[in-house]
Amino acid sequence: MAHGKKLVIVESPTKMRSIQGYLGDDYEVLSSVGHIRDLASKKDIPADKKEAYGKYSIDIDNDFDPYYVVNDRKSKTVAELKRALKNADEVLLATDGDREGEAIAWHLLEVLKPKVPVKRMVFHEITKDAIRDAVQHTRELDTSLVDAQETRRVLDRLYGWDVSPVLWRKVGSGREGTALSAGRVQSAATRLVVDRERERMAFVSASYWDVEASAVRDASAFTTRLARVDGAPLARGTDFDDRGALKKAVVALDETQARELAAAIEAAGEASVTAVEAKPGTRSPKPAFTTSTLQQEAGRKLSMSAKHAMSVAQRLYEKGYITYMRTDSTALSAQAVKAARQQAVSLYGDRAVPPNPRTYRNNSKNAQEAHEAIRPSGEVFRTPASVSGELDRDEQRMYDLVWKRTVASQMSDAKYETTTVTLRVEAGDRVAEFTASGTVYTFKGFLEAYEEGRDEKRGDADKAEDQSLPALAVGDTLRMRDVEPKGHATSPKPRYTEASLVKALEEKGIGRPSTFASIIDVILDRGYVTKRGQALVPSWLAFSVVRLLEEHFADLVDYDFTAALEDDLDAIARGEQKRTEWLRSFYFGSDEQVGLRNVVDNLGEIDARELNSTRITDTATLRFGKYGPYLEVTDPAEPDSRRIVNIPDDLAPDELTPEKVQELIDAPVAGDRVLGENPENGKLIVVKDGRYGPYVQEVDREEPENVDEATGEVVEAPKKKTAKKDAAPKPRTASLFRSMSPETIDLDMALQLLTLPRVVGADPESGEEITAQNGRFGPYLKKGTDSRSLDSEQQIFDITLEEALAKYAEPKYGARRASSALKEFDNDPTSGKPIRLRDGRFGPYVTDGTTNATIPRGENAMDVTFERAVELLADKRAKGPAPKRTAAKRAPAKKKAPAKKS
Repeated sequence: MAHGKKLVIVESPTKMRSIQGYLGDDYEVLSSVGHIRDLASKKDIPADKKEAYGKYSIDIDNDFDPYYVVNDRKSKTVAELKRALKNADEVLLATDGDREGEAIAWHLLEVLKPKVPVKRMVFHEITKDAIRDAVQHTRELDTSLVDAQETRRVLDRLYGWDVSPVLWRKVGSGREGTALSAGRVQSAATRLVVDRERERMAFVSASYWDVEASAVRDASAFTTRLARVDGAPLARGTDFDDRGALKKAVVALDETQARELAAAIEAAGEASVTAVEAKPGTRSPKPAFTTSTLQQEAGRKLSMSAKHAMSVAQRLYEKGYITYMRTDSTALSAQAVKAARQQAVSLYGDRAVPPNPRTYRNNSKNAQEAHEAIRPSGEVFRTPASVSGELDRDEQRMYDLVWKRTVASQMSDAKYETTTVTLRVEAGDRVAEFTASGTVYTFKGFLEAYEEGRDEKRGDADKAEDQSLPALAVGDTLRMRDVEPKGHATSPKPRYTEASLVKALEEKGIGRPSTFASIIDVILDRGYVTKRGQALVPSWLAFSVVRLLEEHFADLVDYDFTAALEDDLDAIARGEQKRTEWLRSFYFGSDEQVGLRNVVDNLGEIDARELNSTRITDTATLRFGKYGPYLEVTDPAEPDSRRIVNIPDDLAPDELTPEKVQELIDAPVAGDRVLGENPENGKLIVVKDGRYGPYVQEVDREEPENVDEATGEVVEAPKKKTAKKDAAPKPRTASLFRSMSPETIDLDMALQLLTLPRVVGADPESGEEITAQNGRFGPYLKKGTDSRSLDSEQQIFDITLEEALAKYAEPKYGARRASSALKEFDNDPTSGKPIRLRDGRFGPYVTDGTTNATIPRGENAMDVTFERAVELLADKRAKGPAPKRTAAKRAPAKKKAPAKKS
């Protein structure tokens, strides 16, 4: 009997190709392309199972037993794995070594049901030595890790499916194309961003003044800042609380006082040195990256979103350049420490490293997931310069960051000396004291390689810039020049950026570093948060969602409670907690907690109108409705009157101050402009400015007296009560082209717009009618279900039948003129066809004319290289086409042994 191959199953197609090369022909390496199955949707649950599993795909009365089905898109992958299994004499499950990877391995085992020996293969870097070592040192499947991941999945399903419907009923359906949702960690993350905005909204700014001057000695000059007046310290921004009041006894100068003091100092003209204090100091390097710190630094230094940073790091890992990028550990292996120290010495000299290697304490309680820190792979680190030709731009920048951080983590402390000088000025009848500081590094140490970035903090404006000071001694006299009073205002806490939100989530124990990127992606996608530059700004929708959760699901958005859930999941992963007992307590309640089921069943009445309302002033209330936020304004003289005022989409919540509200109320209302009468039917043609842009509309001329002939505006008239009747046909409307404006459009053009779509003619071969029209993605031709884009909006009116037929004669894809591609590359090594980068309806993508692969969100399309394009297309081919959805029945998943679920 022929000796079979060993089947190795990994998660990623890219990883698959690398590992196959290391293991050789005795092994067949295939990819599961992530998870192959998940909790079933309701339609996939058989009729005889619906009573038990129907609501959640979880039988909550039978130890929270989940009902899994193979993902429709993975049926081809599963078939390929089963084919390979027939010729295998051993299976190596080589998915990632964390909870997620362990769960994927378990699902593979459950679906494939191999009859040959099965081993668990784990590695943390994709190098030849690491892979071969992993083959020699396999282990059994860790069921505790599987239990922890399954508990997390069940918990999230119960939470989301019980709480989200409450949001749908009481808040709304969310942004167009999305649905509101509640999640165990996304809700807490949203609350963090909302809480920060609330702090900004409640903040009261305080003003304070100080004085700056140049101190001159011979040819040297340095900047000094007023520190004390008559021995009392001068107020700084940090001395005020968030209500604008002073927290301690300091001198707070107003503008008049500051200008008078500056004039007196200018008149005095000189200062004497009263103190020179020099203090030595040291700075130690930060440890090598964890998942969280990598995301933070990539945001600060590379301006990458957390999601994009993880995508780039994933590619570097799969290509064998760095170790596994999902880790809580700051520890480095002995091999890595040796490599880092050797590289530091070779680049920066013998003094660059301390006598003994540095060790860093690992703060992760879950030792099973505490892998090595993220570092360059291998026994000898490749320098960034040596790999520059092998990586795309983002990969190169990320590798450079990881390399520098790792090498610096093993280098010597930086040593410096900070000198502070105090100057005294006799300014009339007052004594003013100025200070200046300068820092000189006597030994740069790890700073030769790397310095950590920092987030914006309050009080940064009060910190004097570091500068070089001349040699000074007590008693020296200096001239005071360019004396200038400076006004300041206190500022609220800065909004979260992705980097600082990741830091806050980690500090509060909300989620796990491997989930931070997806948490942020969800709250952005749901419309709870938007980005303004790097800052995360919550929407009014988020305010309503968080208010509902705080008032009716307080525990679920409590930061400590959410963190405690993570600790409990860690305990399950370590085998210290039983899965079903914990779920029963969380869902049905216990002595320690109320239980989600009890909360949902006893919600009581929720006033949706009150929930979606925020009082801004005595007469203006912000309300969140079906079409977004608006102001409802009342008149004290007429309490029953109500006026609606729209809020600009780009106005952040903390910018909706009472002053801004009054400005919006007082702004003139732009009325609908009448363009004229349609000569064919006598109806009025009106141009309007709607929520989705300007448009023209044909309206009945029932109330001519309501048209202001002087201005051409339609004046709103009171609606008449009429008996119910069949719904009248909707008035004809047409959006303005992008090249048009409501102020300049005339009647003739409006009438042309209302005739669209325009019939160009009939196809002489098929007889099908060809029309020209404008759509969401621009002007196009339509013939049945076949469409072709037009080059300009004007072509809608101008294109002839012959020109339209010529458009249809062109291939729909691949053979258009070169200028339609954003970039062109060499031929794809698999298909042999040229690769092009295009901008499509759903964003930029690469194509070889047969396979299309979308550029992942967060990546800059113009930075895509030929190698990256080839990789994206290969990954897309490996996944295969998305099959048509069918209502195929699935057998219930095999349950794990009852002994494990106790």
